[in-house]
Amino acid sequence: MTAAADDRLNAQLASVHDEVVATRRDLHRHPELGHEEHRTAALAAARCEKLGYRVRTGVGSTGVLADMDGAGPGPTVLYRADMDALPIVERDDGRPVRSEVEGAMHACGHDGHLAIALGVATVMASLRDRWAGTLRLCFQPAEEVAAGAERMIAQGALDGVDRAIGLHLWAPLDTGRVAVSPDLVFGSADEFRLTVRGHGGHGGLPHTSIDPVVAAAHVVVALQTLVSREVSPQGTAVVTIGRIEGGQAFNVIAEEVRLRGTVRASEEGLRRRLLARVEELSRAVAVALRCELDYELLDGCPPVVNDAAVAAVVRRAAVDAVGEAMVENGRPITVGDDFAYFLERVPGCYFLVGAGDPAQAERPPHHHPAFDIDERALDVGLATAVRALLASLP
Repeated sequence: MTAAADDRLNAQLASVHDEVVATRRDLHRHPELGHEEHRTAALAAARCEKLGYRVRTGVGSTGVLADMDGAGPGPTVLYRADMDALPIVERDDGRPVRSEVEGAMHACGHDGHLAIALGVATVMASLRDRWAGTLRLCFQPAEEVAAGAERMIAQGALDGVDRAIGLHLWAPLDTGRVAVSPDLVFGSADEFRLTVRGHGGHGGLPHTSIDPVVAAAHVVVALQTLVSREVSPQGTAVVTIGRIEGGQAFNVIAEEVRLRGTVRASEEGLRRRLLARVEELSRAVAVALRCELDYELLDGCPPVVNDAAVAAVVRRAAVDAVGEAMVENGRPITVGDDFAYFLERVPGCYFLVGAGDPAQAERPPHHHPAFDIDERALDVGLATAVRALLASLP
């Protein structure tokens, strides 16, 4: 890139700063849950239409696709941003930007993802004479419940696409830093539900009943051995029970106990083996304690695995954006993201942009009522994404 071209790029990036920040704050005040992102989708569609993109709405429920052709023929590159919020009540701690929707909150940075993507839309349109091929912006619903990517793909999101790129703002990583992995980024993410059924009765006469609470407790303990005793120390996996419900009174033995949990794994084979073992082990423990067990596996997603060649392009873009010293090799993290479904079908890269203020001693984690991002991360994400797309659409 010539000095003049770089100056032009930097000027365009700077010109959208205020709009990107304002968009993020607007979205944060108006969060929408998965498949309910009507206002968010309308905002994305309207902005892209105004910039000259060919826009398709209602993809996979509330998804939006926006295409623009460059100065000549070339590949089609998809850039994806997720739109949905979480069913969390944001903590009222005096922060200037807070959710105005009771029971919903952008507690994972998706407001920032969409704001960056709209900044990408503006900058790439202004530099249209500098790139060839087709840019497809994908505004995806329902990432938090892993129910958006597959629906959009089924309705044509990846038709004709050669590569896919996306980013995730990541609060544990200092603002200004970018992490790019050549392979595994996130693990798989699956939800399972267990119902342990017994026979209720008097709390003072347990021998006349079959206690599902005790059986459920043994199931929880037994499941903890799956990683510690059945996964190689070199492997990466998590089995967590996040919710237990059962019983109505202190002196009554319940009829049933309901458990909800998650499995995370670094490899597809390990993922499938652990999910099978969750059912097998839970059922065996429950039956041994005279209970019955129902097992339900909900929609999940496979591991997020980058293509090494595309990751190398993104890494160079990150170095150009923030400098070599601020770019690191990403290490696998046992969270999930249904961007995995895009990367299963086309080569691509999902990278992390630091969004944690280095001066802040405590950073509430993602999915926490006090979660927030350092808005300076928006410029870093935008600069890296635009440079990566320009390099991918030569």
